[in-house]
Amino acid sequence: MKLRNFLSVVGLTLTICISSRQMVNAGTPATANPSAATIKGVVKFEGVAPKAKPISMAADPSCAKQHPEPIPTREVIADSKGGLQNVLVFVADGLGDRTFDPPKEPVVISQKGCLYEPRLLAVQANQPIEVVNDDPTSHNIHPIPANNREWNKAELPGAKMEESFAREEIAIPVKCNIHPWMRGYIAVLKNPYFAVTRPDGSFDLPNLPPGTYTIKAWHEKLGTSTQTITIGTNQTKEINFVLKSM
Repeated sequence: MKLRNFLSVVGLTLTICISSRQMVNAGTPATANPSAATIKGVVKFEGVAPKAKPISMAADPSCAKQHPEPIPTREVIADSKGGLQNVLVFVADGLGDRTFDPPKEPVVISQKGCLYEPRLLAVQANQPIEVVNDDPTSHNIHPIPANNREWNKAELPGAKMEESFAREEIAIPVKCNIHPWMRGYIAVLKNPYFAVTRPDGSFDLPNLPPGTYTIKAWHEKLGTSTQTITIGTNQTKEINFVLKSM
């Protein structure tokens, strides 16, 4: 009897383990794949940056009083070494017919100080986007896509709402119909291999399957640069981009 009970428990355990494995989504890149590769690098700006202009928020005193000092426009932001912030770097080709389920965890875009934070939001297609109003005034968030459903929603102070975009689009302009200086972008991608550059222009694309890839770097004002790279099992390779003033 004890042996029979033991075998029953073992059988049940194996059934649970097999079922659990079947529930794992093969389309999601593994975070600890020993054969995975990494692409890393820096995007730099070359040339004369457009002169930043102070943003006038006088039309809404609740916005203006949050900024004792004038806030400059943020279209081109580079550090002292030329490292360029707010550049989308992504795998544009090379993944074949692989498909990837979107993460269930939402990414957040906040309206804070009467500005969009972050200015450039990157998200996978069909991934939830949580829009948060952290200001003491109302906003109206209005993405203007060319390849997705357009929406235009008012949001009261402290409110939250959730939306998503179904198709790849790089990138969707976002505005506020109440505060015309509020501008941002939402980049929607069909795979999870993307990054937005840090303040020093650096980026990482980890957990890539070995292969040959077309990598693109996109900036809202400076356009797109493209490179091709081949990367092997468990390799880390560097690829750098230079975007020039137009």
